[in-house]
Amino acid sequence: MAGLEKTPVSDLTAEDAAAELERLAKEIGEHDRRYYQEDQPSISDAAYDALRQRNAAIEAAFPSLVRPDSPSLRVGAAPSEKFAKVRHTVPMLSLDNAFDEEDVAGFVDRIRRFLKLDGDTAIAFTAEPKIDGLSASLRYENGVFVQAATRGDGEEGEDVTANVATIPDIPRRLKGDGFGDVFEVRGEVYMSHADFEALNARQEADGKPVFANPRNAAAGSLRQLDPRVTASRPLKFFAYAWGEVGALPSDSQWGVYQSFRDWGLPTNPLMRQVNSVAEIMAFYHEIEETRARLGYDIDGVVYKVDRLDWQRRLGFVSRSPRWAIAHKFPAEKAMTVLEDIEIQVGRTGALTPVAKLTPVTVGGVVVRNATLHNEDEIARKDVRIGDTVILQRAGDVIPQILGVVFEKRPKDAEPYAFPHTCPVCGSHAVREVNPRTGKEDVIRRCTGSLVCPAQAVEKLIHFVSRNAFDIEGLGAKQVSAFFEDGLITKPADIFTLQARDAQSLKRLKDREGWGSTSVRNLFAAIDARRDIDLHRFIYALGIRHVGETTAKLLARHYGTFEAFRTAMKAAGEGADSEAYQYLLSIEGIGDTVAEALVEFFAEPRNEEQIDALLAEVTPREAQAPQATESPVAGKTVVFTGSLERLTRDEAKAMAERYGAKVASSVSAKTDLVVAGPGAGSKLKKAAELGVEVIDENAWFDLVESG
Repeated sequence: MAGLEKTPVSDLTAEDAAAELERLAKEIGEHDRRYYQEDQPSISDAAYDALRQRNAAIEAAFPSLVRPDSPSLRVGAAPSEKFAKVRHTVPMLSLDNAFDEEDVAGFVDRIRRFLKLDGDTAIAFTAEPKIDGLSASLRYENGVFVQAATRGDGEEGEDVTANVATIPDIPRRLKGDGFGDVFEVRGEVYMSHADFEALNARQEADGKPVFANPRNAAAGSLRQLDPRVTASRPLKFFAYAWGEVGALPSDSQWGVYQSFRDWGLPTNPLMRQVNSVAEIMAFYHEIEETRARLGYDIDGVVYKVDRLDWQRRLGFVSRSPRWAIAHKFPAEKAMTVLEDIEIQVGRTGALTPVAKLTPVTVGGVVVRNATLHNEDEIARKDVRIGDTVILQRAGDVIPQILGVVFEKRPKDAEPYAFPHTCPVCGSHAVREVNPRTGKEDVIRRCTGSLVCPAQAVEKLIHFVSRNAFDIEGLGAKQVSAFFEDGLITKPADIFTLQARDAQSLKRLKDREGWGSTSVRNLFAAIDARRDIDLHRFIYALGIRHVGETTAKLLARHYGTFEAFRTAMKAAGEGADSEAYQYLLSIEGIGDTVAEALVEFFAEPRNEEQIDALLAEVTPREAQAPQATESPVAGKTVVFTGSLERLTRDEAKAMAERYGAKVASSVSAKTDLVVAGPGAGSKLKKAAELGVEVIDENAWFDLVESG
């Protein structure tokens, strides 16, 4: 298992790949939190991109191992608790990345294959610099600016209307016509280099902290609670996309950009139309050469398919559109001293080594910590306390250590001995052995899951986290303190806290750091979460391998928690049971997740905690997605055989656009099978179960009839 970080994807075994994907999901998730929520990244964009690139490559090679918490399935991070929240009618997604000409050519080839275009068919793209700022969505109604929101987690952002209204670049009323009754303009809030330097000079003169870079300055300025502070900061805006719209003024990306300019919205003057990989690369090198003279930060170039009808056909894959890509610039490295290695214990008992570093600035960000991944990685790189190490900011908040400068190693430096006991509870820490392969897990875990305070606290912190119950005012610090004092030891305790506090001799309002107002606000925030979306409830349970995306899948397919719970118990009757087979048929659910779900609901102590929790909270029934008027909305559809009018990916995207649920195999719960030439076992299974089967042309007639 040693050396996985640098092992070529082609050399990874399935077990190695699973371990790498687990490591990458954790690191990228932490970096996303620091970047999107705290505006304080500690590694460069290029380093971050390297992590995502490796994650994507492994997933492509091992599609069955894609994790429910995969970075490829999520966008950004949850919105801050400081602002009111805005639900995006059209999700604000991120972009996939390209790093060289080969990646760009691959992007263009994928578009050709998806749309079934021959090599002679020209594909026009728009190309523009990728601004390094903070994404924002501006809502105009009848041409009047009414609301602004940050991207947040892509589905829900922060209401920053009052702050955005202070930005001079942004018109309060659009000029001309063609924007309809609703038009959401999306773009980037940024700060120029000259304005950034002037702002830092003022900060220093006033004895206030200076900003690390223009991106942090822009994000921090936009997310001020007092709009007057934002108004005093020199923010700018470039428009480059849209969300909810009544109608579009053009049938091309370029045409919409022209309308943006006509309406008085600021657009980047460097934006251009290109028609081939050669033209794309020429534009990239031109921007790369002039980057230092632009006067604002960019971290790459973005290419988008120009035809909007093609964009609609191409659709999206989880966190990003198929019709656009960001071509990133390369990364930075730095050298510093590893002062210590700290072992952190997560909610699943994983022991994770973190390097404590002599602070060093990399790309304008001060780095103090770096991930060491696991004990095999430490041994492979022979990292020792006191070593001088080379860092790379690869897109995570916690950067990676690339290697050791051995000629600078202290003579008394000893090989690091990874602990075999939990540093928190003292329980034995082991590396589990896969019963199927006999191979040892790359992660060492604490065996004291029921007695380990670190695991208990981390599970509670997960429960109240942004994408779970999201209880304002109850963060990691407060949860840890309440746990230590025995006030909250399990999730249900959160919802009985107010009643118990009323009977307590030592009231919460009398604790250090609390008062009547803050306690009242906390109890109100807790009460506001007594009704909660089903997918948040499932995610909050902390079931191993069940991330946000998988929780949404489960909520969508089962509808209510009672139905979900009953199905998971039934699935525990065996892999051949109808319930287990249906679970596996859900696109995105594999054996690893299915087994984790069965094991979770088979544990009586988990059932007890769920019952206690359900006595206090009510999970809401999952809503039917998107096109509820469609004749296939809410139905489970399976595609099989060779489709002729659509690629398989396009068929799946189309079905989901019409509100259907796509399964990978036929079960008793399948509503419809769409079969092309060459359909085999799935067609036979459909016949056995009496499931309706139609061909591709009938599928088009059906969905278009609605």
